[in-house]
Amino acid sequence: MDQLALLFVMLLAALVSVPVGEWFGLPAPVLMTVFGGILAVLDFVPNVDIPPDLILPALLPPLLYAAVRRTSWRQFTANKRPIFLLAVALVFVTTVCVAAVAHAIVPGLPVAAAVALGALIAPPDPVAATAVAGQLGLPRRLVSILEGEGLFNDVTAIVLYHVAIAAAVSGEFSPWGAGLDLVLSAVVAVVVGLVLGWGANKLMDLLGDATLQIGLTLLVPYASYVLAEGLHGSGVLAVLTTALFLAEYATDADDVMTRLAGHTFWDIIDTLVTGVAFGLIGLELHNAIRTASGRWGELLGWAAAVAATVVLVRLLWLMPATWLTKRLHARRDYDEDIPVGWRETVVMWWSGMRGVASVALALAIPLSTKAGAPFPDRDIIIFIAFGVIIATLVLQGLTLPWLVRRLGVRADSEREKEFETELAVRATRAARRRLREIEQVEELPEELSEQMLRRAFDIGIRISPDMGEEERREAHKQRARRLRRVRKIQAEMMSAARHEVLAARSEPGADPEIVDRVLRHLDVRSLR
Repeated sequence: MDQLALLFVMLLAALVSVPVGEWFGLPAPVLMTVFGGILAVLDFVPNVDIPPDLILPALLPPLLYAAVRRTSWRQFTANKRPIFLLAVALVFVTTVCVAAVAHAIVPGLPVAAAVALGALIAPPDPVAATAVAGQLGLPRRLVSILEGEGLFNDVTAIVLYHVAIAAAVSGEFSPWGAGLDLVLSAVVAVVVGLVLGWGANKLMDLLGDATLQIGLTLLVPYASYVLAEGLHGSGVLAVLTTALFLAEYATDADDVMTRLAGHTFWDIIDTLVTGVAFGLIGLELHNAIRTASGRWGELLGWAAAVAATVVLVRLLWLMPATWLTKRLHARRDYDEDIPVGWRETVVMWWSGMRGVASVALALAIPLSTKAGAPFPDRDIIIFIAFGVIIATLVLQGLTLPWLVRRLGVRADSEREKEFETELAVRATRAARRRLREIEQVEELPEELSEQMLRRAFDIGIRISPDMGEEERREAHKQRARRLRRVRKIQAEMMSAARHEVLAARSEPGADPEIVDRVLRHLDVRSLR
């Protein structure tokens, strides 16, 4: 099996892992990690040969962009305090604690190298957190906090990592310089993200076509990441800024085709890239086995100690941080999402899985210092990092569904249903208001006006069937039954039309391009 064949196997497994994970109630990213680990121990499977400095730029931009599309700027601004406590403060604390433990237990490990280890395993993975949380039916407030933490903690961790690596390579460290690098990195990233977001928004209006606009959304995250990194900014923060800008300002309510096609496209990209990313984590077992040859007991002990530190620090930090957030929330009545009760806090604690970013940063550690000496204990750092990633991702990922069921943490379905009904009412009122505006300008026949009024009510009741009085709901059910019958007949008619047009493709003298154009017209009509 060569590298290309291995890539296709990973892509196929990424697709298959989704229904398999749903069948067994397990997160697909965790299954992909296990699958990659199985491939790693097979003799005929080659080592993955990807330059470390390409892993983050290749995988993170689309994953981050796909994750941001599921959230909004309001959620980030409303949850800025929990995000700061988890994405910034906790990353610093975890880095310091891991560095202290690693420096103490690994003989001869320099402080700078220990800090680099702490920084690269400090941030929980945003993809793992959102993928796992999204499948478990957790309360939306928990998912929002986990998404915010996962998306912003990489920014802090990567800056700390680069500072530590620079200190280990050069032998010099300046606290003021590190702080300045952090601020400048953030400023450059935000500026790049806003400029590219604004430019992409204008270019989308110029392109017009849905296919071209969706293609642009695939290029923009990469452009944002590469440009920010080239200007010594945070590529991760730049992608987040660009994605949030486009989600806020590049949405046209009437552009139905672009929205439907874009949603499908990014679901596909998210599934494939996530699967490959976590499969690569498992495949790194190759290198871990080679590093640990003859030293299994010693290295596994170090990895277990660091993994325990990571897990314990998160628990000890979450308890007072959650208490403080609740106190401030009660006093100032902030519109923010916070855990309710110790059960949700425990779920948040156990959701701190490491993943793609940690692997990429570990592999990106330089081979040598400026003086030409080998980077201190590079193989040991990579092995410990891999051990922590596997321990948190596989152990926590596989047991998190059980823990959620055991604690009874579930989404507030009643509250979600109420909000859905509220939106249905607002949609209905907006449609009826627009109908009245049209009636003031145009003279509509009474029969048509009544029909349009019923359709305005149907808009809301299709979203929330419980909306409205019993009589109206019953009338809607009758109309819905008639409409389903009509649609079934129409579907059969359109199917016959599509089959006839498609059969013309193989007829002598038929122009495939014209056939496809007519078929696309029929497909769009069927969709509507």
